[in-house]
Amino acid sequence: MALELEKDALQAFLDEVFPQLAGEFVVEHVEEMYSEIRIPIAEKHLRPGGTVSGPTMFMLADVAVYATVLAMIGKKSLAVTTSCSLDFMRKPVAGRDLLAKCTLLKLGRVLAVGDVLLYSVGEEKPVARSTMTYSIPPK
Repeated sequence: MALELEKDALQAFLDEVFPQLAGEFVVEHVEEMYSEIRIPIAEKHLRPGGTVSGPTMFMLADVAVYATVLAMIGKKSLAVTTSCSLDFMRKPVAGRDLLAKCTLLKLGRVLAVGDVLLYSVGEEKPVARSTMTYSIPPK
């Protein structure tokens, strides 16, 4: 299956269908069955103690799978999350953006399964891991 949306087209579509989040996520890289999405961390993303909040990490993982699915199937904004798990493994580095590296493990007619590793930018070890399943709307 070939890539349907390249990096710039994917970024524009995300900003179009989620105008309330325009500029919140940056599509860093996209290729067949894989993407890298960054969230610039601001004060609004922090929890008490000064670390990135769990909801922010979940949001990044969810957007990464959504974006990777759309990159493969095209502009089908009604693809939705049907299942997810998120493992927090270590504390993100204070003051650094988070980067999601998403790999689609399966892309079928009805379901897509993605695996996401979240990193503090510049670090080698992931801070969290997520697996998500998306329902793909019928043609």
